[in-house]
Amino acid sequence: MNENTPDACATEPRLTLSEHMRRGNLFAAQCPSREVLKHVTSRWGVLVLVALLDGTHRFSDLRRKVGGVSEKMLAQTLQWLEGDGFVQRTSYPVLPPRVEYTLTPSGEEVGRRVQGLADWIELNLPHVLHTHQVRAKAATKSDEASPAIPALAGQPKAVSVAAPDARHAAADR
Repeated sequence: MNENTPDACATEPRLTLSEHMRRGNLFAAQCPSREVLKHVTSRWGVLVLVALLDGTHRFSDLRRKVGGVSEKMLAQTLQWLEGDGFVQRTSYPVLPPRVEYTLTPSGEEVGRRVQGLADWIELNLPHVLHTHQVRAKAATKSDEASPAIPALAGQPKAVSVAAPDARHAAADR
């Protein structure tokens, strides 16, 4: 397309750099949306959002529910999600101090979206684990069958995996 050819984009106003940055472009290295993506899709971010879909939780309840998270990482994750507007922190002026966390409407929306991802992972985990096993066996056989070539050391090996879909495996039995 040359400069004289009209196109659908020609009617849209040109955006300044700051407007582009505010709108977000996830593929741009300096885009602020990447920080939000990092907070939401981190291991603990996903788990905290999904846990809070069940309702309001105190810090200690969340820590028990999200097994394996350290106090520091849970506090940091909650601060990130609160800063992004996904979690609301309510502190009560009592002794001992009582703090509760709940999802905001935006938090509920993003929580449902990452819950879909978490559900997909859980449903497809047997297939993923099978793939891991096949690749590990193929790598072991490949290492045993061929002499080590120093120039290729550390290079990834291509392994083809044809595994049955775990969701349909039960129907085949």
